[in-house]
Amino acid sequence: MRWMHLRFEAPLASFGAEAIDAHGVIRDFPAQSMLTGLFANALGWTRTMKAAHDALQDRIIFAAAHDETPDLRRFTDYQTARLGKTDKAWTTSGRPVGRGGGPQTYSGAHQRWRDYHSDVRLSLVVRLEPDGPAPTLRQLADALTRPARPLYFGRKPCMPSAEIFRAWVDEVDARSALSSVVPAGRRAYAIWPHSQNLEGAHAVRFVTDERNWASGLHGGARRVCTGRVAGREEPR
Repeated sequence: MRWMHLRFEAPLASFGAEAIDAHGVIRDFPAQSMLTGLFANALGWTRTMKAAHDALQDRIIFAAAHDETPDLRRFTDYQTARLGKTDKAWTTSGRPVGRGGGPQTYSGAHQRWRDYHSDVRLSLVVRLEPDGPAPTLRQLADALTRPARPLYFGRKPCMPSAEIFRAWVDEVDARSALSSVVPAGRRAYAIWPHSQNLEGAHAVRFVTDERNWASGLHGGARRVCTGRVAGREEPR
């Protein structure tokens, strides 16, 4: 099986989890929906292409490993904003966008708490099943190398500081592919699909990280393994 080896390196990243009121919490690893949005943005897709987003999300299989334990590099940003109905903001599309909503949307100051990872260094291996329909894995690699729009890891301030696509990997499953890109001598904190390989799993749990792109809501659950993955040359 062929996998893309990707690197997420950035001063900031926000791997969003289930939001609680005004608290934008994060999880340890990127969500299936975040990878879908990242790839779609690189391809130049628009939000109106909801069926295409859903189809791509269903095809993504990935595993990821941190260079360092992510809990050591978290912080919370406290934000306030007073917004008026006529206020507009600039976007990466190069034109200002306003806000919708009723009168309650604009009453008083808005408070927000947003969690972030800092100094992120993360390895991922990704493939598509099936890989036949467009976009193909090769098309994704090309798009990540020359994206149609600026890319970010979660929220828009979280810009990459290095190239994302690195190489091709040929391995039988996600965990084996991840082991091949973890540096020798290191046991990295990792996540991989439960259906791929249970070896070395410290825990098996459900995550809700898929999005219904038609409704804009998150739902459903899939089983993943978390544990330590050894670099290929390390004795096991």
